[in-house]
Amino acid sequence: MFQAPDYMQTVSLRLSEVLVDIGVDERIVQKRRRTRLLEESVCTISLQLQDLNSSTYILSSQSEGSTTIGLESDDDKLTCYNAYNVLQDWSEWQPSAINYLMIQDETVSPGYCLLQRLRNDVPLPYNDTPNEHHFRDKTGRILLKNTITSLTAAISAASAAIAAYFDERLVRHGPADRLTGRQPGYQEIDIVLAYQCKSWPLQARQWLNWQGACQWPSDDMKRYCSNSGCFVVGVGSKGSDNEELEWRITTSLAERCLMFNLNITQIRCYVWMKIMLKTFIKPLYKDTISSFMCKTVLFQLIANTHSDFWRETNLLVCLSSCLFVLYNSVLNENCPHFIIPGNDLMAGHIAHESKPHVLEILQFIIYSEGTSLLGIKCDGLGSRLQLKLNNICLFKTSAFVSAYLLKAIARMTECSMKFCLYFLSNSSYEVAILTLLKYIVNLVIISNQCQALDKTACSLFAPRLCTTLGSILASLNIQQYNGISEVALTWISLGLNTDVASSKLKLASMFYSIGEWNRTLIVLRDIEGVYDQNFVEPICGCYDQLREAPRRGFCEISDIRNEEALQYATAFCVLFLPCEINCIPAELQYELFCSIDKDINTGGMMGSLMYYAAVDSLPYLYFLQYKNYSFLGRQDDKQRALSNLIRTLDQEPNLGHRETALNLLGQCMEQENRAINALRCYSLSLNLRGRGNAANIHMCRLLSTMVNGQARNLPLL
Repeated sequence: MFQAPDYMQTVSLRLSEVLVDIGVDERIVQKRRRTRLLEESVCTISLQLQDLNSSTYILSSQSEGSTTIGLESDDDKLTCYNAYNVLQDWSEWQPSAINYLMIQDETVSPGYCLLQRLRNDVPLPYNDTPNEHHFRDKTGRILLKNTITSLTAAISAASAAIAAYFDERLVRHGPADRLTGRQPGYQEIDIVLAYQCKSWPLQARQWLNWQGACQWPSDDMKRYCSNSGCFVVGVGSKGSDNEELEWRITTSLAERCLMFNLNITQIRCYVWMKIMLKTFIKPLYKDTISSFMCKTVLFQLIANTHSDFWRETNLLVCLSSCLFVLYNSVLNENCPHFIIPGNDLMAGHIAHESKPHVLEILQFIIYSEGTSLLGIKCDGLGSRLQLKLNNICLFKTSAFVSAYLLKAIARMTECSMKFCLYFLSNSSYEVAILTLLKYIVNLVIISNQCQALDKTACSLFAPRLCTTLGSILASLNIQQYNGISEVALTWISLGLNTDVASSKLKLASMFYSIGEWNRTLIVLRDIEGVYDQNFVEPICGCYDQLREAPRRGFCEISDIRNEEALQYATAFCVLFLPCEINCIPAELQYELFCSIDKDINTGGMMGSLMYYAAVDSLPYLYFLQYKNYSFLGRQDDKQRALSNLIRTLDQEPNLGHRETALNLLGQCMEQENRAINALRCYSLSLNLRGRGNAANIHMCRLLSTMVNGQARNLPLL
C-alpha cells in the first residue's frame, strides 16, 4: 500500500482486464443475472402449473453475477411455500391461511425469531399441538420446530411433490436439502424451504432510517427493500437454548437489490475477495470466513466511502481496504449483519487457535501490494495477471461463460418440463390430455397477466407442452383408427421450433408409426438440413455427467444471443411418456419397460412402465433414417444413415443417453444379421449404465435366438 500511485493504477487496470477476460464485466454480469432470473421464472411457473402455491428464488452469487467459472459457486434455490402466512403484526392475520406470528423478543438471538401457531378462524393463538413438528413451550405457546423445513419431512403438498420428484437424493445440509449423487464437476444444489413474511422485519427497521457517509443505499433502494419483506428459514443460532425452535430471518431479496445496484468495480472487488478466500483461507480454515461475510464487509465500506473511491484505476486500493475491514472483523470477532446489525455473523466461527493464522494470512495479502495475487490458481488468475503486467494479450472466456449460461437455461427448462410430465407418467389418455390442456391454458393466463422474464418463461414452456399434447393425441388416434387427426398435427406444429430437432423428431415418429414413409422422410431431411454439428449443442438434463466443453460455434452464438438461440443452436433429447407409446418405434419402446435408478411400479393402464423413454436427437435422427430407408428399399441411403449413427456414437462427446443410442444401434445390427456386433453394442451399453438398462432385455433375447440357431454370426466391424 506504499507504492507510487502509478504502480497502484497500473496493477488495478491489469486486475480489471484479467476479470474482463474471465467474464466479470458489465455485459456478462447482466447476462448472468438475466439467466438466473429467467430460471427463477421457469421454476416458479412449473410449480404453479401443479397448483403447489410455491415460488422459487435463485439467490447468492449465481443470480448476483458475482462469480466466475473457477469459483464453482453453489446453486442456491429458495423454495417459498406461499400457503404459510408469517406475520409480525396481528393486522396481517389472514382467515383460512396457516398463520404464524414472528416472536422477536429478548429470548431469541438477534437475526432470529420463533414462529407461534395461530388459529385460522380467529386471530388468536393456537392452543393444541397439531403434530410432531410443533412444541408447546413453558408459557403455553405452540411453536413450529425448524426441522419441518426438510423437504422430505415437510407437511406441505409442495414439499412432498418435490421430494418425490428428486427421490432419495435430498440430504439435509444445515437449513437446506442438498441434491446429492451429482457427478464431480457439477455444482452443488442446495434447496432451502422458506416461509415469507411480506412486511419488513422489526429488527431491521432502524436500518431504513440509517444513512451512510455517501448516501448509500439510496432512499429508492431502501423503499424497494422494505417492500420486499423477508423470509424465515429453518436454522437456529449455534449454541442457543432455542436452537431447534429458532428461525433465521433472511433479507435475501433486499441484499440482491443492493448487489444489483453496485458498479462493476465494486463487483470485481467482491469477486477478488472470494477468489482470495478460496485460495488462501478455505483450504486451511474452511468454516472461518464465508463469502457472505465478505459481502457484508463490502457493503459496510461502500456505505462509508465516497462513490469516487470505487473506480477502475483504484481497484487494488479498494481490495486492500475491504481486506483491512475484514481483518478488523476477525480481530474483534465481530461482523455485524449489514441490515440487521445485532446479528453477529462471526459468532462461533473463529476458533481461538486459528485466529492468529487467519489474521497473518490477511495481513500478508494486504501488505503484499498485489504480489500475492500472482499465486492465485483459480481461473488461472495469477498467471493471467503476470502476462497482463508484461503486456501480453490473452484469450477471453466470456464466450464460454455465455455458452454455459445458455445451456443452464436449456437444462432448467427441460428439468422443469420433466417435473410437470412426472405427474402424467401414470395417467390415462383422458387425464393426460385434460391435464396438458389445463397447463397450456394456465400458461396463456399467466403470460397475459405478466411481463418481461415471466412472459419469456411461458414462451419456453408452452410450445413443448403443445408438442407433447399433439403426440399423446396422435398416439390415441393410432390406437383408435391407425391414423393421425388434424387436431393432433395442429398441436404438435405449435412446438416444432423449440429447438432444431426434438419436436420435429416427434412428428417424424408419428408419421413413421403409421407407415407414412415419404412424410417421415421430408421431416427427417428438414432436421438434417438445420442440424449443423459445428454449433448445435446436444442438451440433456436427465443425468449428471462430465461433458466436453461446448463447441466453438455454440459459444459464439451464445455470446451474442440470449434464450432465443435455443431454437437454432440446441438439440434437446426426445422424451416419450407411456401414453405416447403408439408414436414410438418398437425398438425404442423397450426403454419404457425399465427404470433408471430403481424399480418403479407405476401400475395403472400402462402396467409397470418407466416414467419416460429418452434418446438424444442426433442418434435418433439417424436411427429413424435407417428404419425409414429400409422400408423404402433405398439401400445406399440406409447404409449411409447407419454409418452416421456409428460415427455419432464414436465422435459426439456430449450425448446424454449414449446407452440408449447403443441399444438402437444394436437392433439395427440385428436387422443387418450382424449378431456379434449387436451383442457388442449391448455390452457397451451395459458398461455405461448397468441398472435399469433395456440392453439386459436385448442381450437375453438375442442370446436365446443365437442358441436356437436363428442368427448368423458375422465378423465385428
